[in-house]
Amino acid sequence: MRWRSSEIQTLILAHKAKLALTYILYTLEMVGTLVRPLLIGNAVNDLINESYKGLIYLTGIHLIWLVISYCRHRFDTRTYAAIYTDIIKSLMANPTIRHEVSKLSARSTLAKDLVDFMEYDVYFILEAGYNIFGSLILLSFYHSSLVWLCLGILLPVSMISVWYSRKMLKLQRGKNDEFEKQVDILSEGNTTSIHTHFKRLQQWQIRISDQEALNFGVMEILVMGVIFVSLLLTVNGESAKVEAGDFIGIYYYLLKFLNGLDTVPYAMQRWSTLSDILRRLEPGPMEIKPIIPQGPPLEENIAA
Repeated sequence: MRWRSSEIQTLILAHKAKLALTYILYTLEMVGTLVRPLLIGNAVNDLINESYKGLIYLTGIHLIWLVISYCRHRFDTRTYAAIYTDIIKSLMANPTIRHEVSKLSARSTLAKDLVDFMEYDVYFILEAGYNIFGSLILLSFYHSSLVWLCLGILLPVSMISVWYSRKMLKLQRGKNDEFEKQVDILSEGNTTSIHTHFKRLQQWQIRISDQEALNFGVMEILVMGVIFVSLLLTVNGESAKVEAGDFIGIYYYLLKFLNGLDTVPYAMQRWSTLSDILRRLEPGPMEIKPIIPQGPPLEENIAA
């Protein structure tokens, strides 16, 4: 995806120092989260051997993680609120948008979606990346066979994710096209047109939800397959000799890896949808689409 709006890009890059700091803090936060299962496993092993060293390390690292997490949550809210305010000011200053109430309203909402993507979804995507690659690295210290199993599932997940993101982008574009007409349709006061509009939005949302449900089902089948094979590998061969704490670490890192995989299709869908939001926030002349005042929802067009 490439940035289509240099103005939006400039507004965001004006806060690049603050954004860099909040992402650095988040990276440190994720490092603490990733090493926690390892520390818990070591603490269990030490306690079994009547030692408190592992428990002391676990407590100390967790307190440091808590301070970093607290600071990051306070700092990033202020940063993204400032970015959103700058984008809204830019929209209001654009004469081609300011006098079109319906599109101004819709694009104000899309601007909030853009900032929400940066504030929440980027962290979600980063967390998936850390969970996938961090878990693979740490699993290699426990059981190398599990690493190859996890790598083997990356190809089908990637293929599913590409297909899912393209499908969702098409659906989100249709929904956003309809949403941009909302204020104008409500202003006309035509009951049939209003009912048609909200029926269309409902149909788009149902199709989006159905696609999400299908993707969830397929991903969960793959996840259950990995868990099944992983448990067989863990309780046989060399892994039968692992200590209780090591088994806890293996289990948690498998879950983190699989949680990261679950996020991949959603991350790709959100990333592709962001291109549509940026296109609509692009300054300049806007295409005026006619409002259909009457007639039933064209379900055959939505189903296309």
